[in-house]
Amino acid sequence: MALEATYVYLDDRDLVDVSHRTLLYLEAVTVSFDGFKALNDLSLYVDDGSLHCIIGPNGAGKTTMLDIITGKTRPDSGTVHFGQQLSLVGRNEAEIAALGIGRKFQRPTVFESHTPFENLELAMNSDKRVWPSLFYRLGGEERDRIDEVLALIGLADQRHLLAGTLSHGQKQWLEIGMLLMQRPRLLLVDEPVAGMTPREVERSAELLRSLAGEHTVVVVEHDMAFVRSIAQRVTVLHEGRVLAEGSMDKVQNDPRVVEVYLGE
Repeated sequence: MALEATYVYLDDRDLVDVSHRTLLYLEAVTVSFDGFKALNDLSLYVDDGSLHCIIGPNGAGKTTMLDIITGKTRPDSGTVHFGQQLSLVGRNEAEIAALGIGRKFQRPTVFESHTPFENLELAMNSDKRVWPSLFYRLGGEERDRIDEVLALIGLADQRHLLAGTLSHGQKQWLEIGMLLMQRPRLLLVDEPVAGMTPREVERSAELLRSLAGEHTVVVVEHDMAFVRSIAQRVTVLHEGRVLAEGSMDKVQNDPRVVEVYLGE
């Protein structure tokens, strides 16, 4: 019997077909800057609900790939689809975020003069126009959602501290929490453990593993021990295209990967 398509309604009423295993499709994507091909005929597929890590040497195209997905950069050629039918090419960053794609940059950007609770409240997917904002009051369900996310990111006990007093790792988790308040289906995380203590790295691994399943998580990272601890699938980029892909054991033992990246 044929599988019936399942759809998720998003803020702008677009439909994403999630009945198929693959959620994100990049096919034959090329983008050049002053004659340099940052991405060179890149094809990459990310499974729905997976925790997928992207690694590779500097200049491999990792950040450019995230820029293409989120609408910060437009490809010269190729296609990018969220679900089978929804093209991301030509949409701006705000439109793509509204579709359910959240991106966390390497440096945390939280409101340091506000508490974690207030940061999550500000990040809620609510009407941000001036007049409604003046009279907006949190409801019970919204407070419950903030409490749920604070517990998930490990900041329930710091809920009323100023975010500026948090450690670097805690700020990273808070920013992930701010994205979670928007209920993204796809979460893009860029170098989440840079500058963290060993305990914070361990806690970050626990957090990202807990998000996979309900969310699809793509992590760009250089810390190979961290990647090994979380990745279900690893893609190695080199010179703007896929060099190797599979389990961490598989890519670590690929002679091409050792030569261009792990052997550095």
